[in-house]
Amino acid sequence: MAYPTLAPTARAFTPGSYPIKNFRAQSGAEVRILYGSQRTGMTLALSYDNITDASAALFVAHYDEVQGTYQTFSLPVSVRSGWSGSSTTLDVTGANAWRYDDAPQITAVRPGISSVQIRLIGVL
Repeated sequence: MAYPTLAPTARAFTPGSYPIKNFRAQSGAEVRILYGSQRTGMTLALSYDNITDASAALFVAHYDEVQGTYQTFSLPVSVRSGWSGSSTTLDVTGANAWRYDDAPQITAVRPGISSVQIRLIGVL
């Protein structure tokens, strides 16, 4: 089962940073070494508000399929629905895979309707 193709109602993206190590001498001199050419530590928080309970259950099923936070997966283009910038900015369809940071959080809004919060981590 692939990640659900629902469009999120809200999205928060943190682009991460490049892997850099700082070394500081006792004199205060600093040397910085760049250890890679790609950003790491990207995070993506997605909200799916007021969806059916059946749609909310799709996220739990996907979470179980990828064994929680263990396996990585790709995201569908629908995740960047409403984003008018380039797809590489959010890196949704880029070289990174994604994994769950923790389990989906489901909040019952009213009978048959729920909201789901998803937190993902970008993995090279």
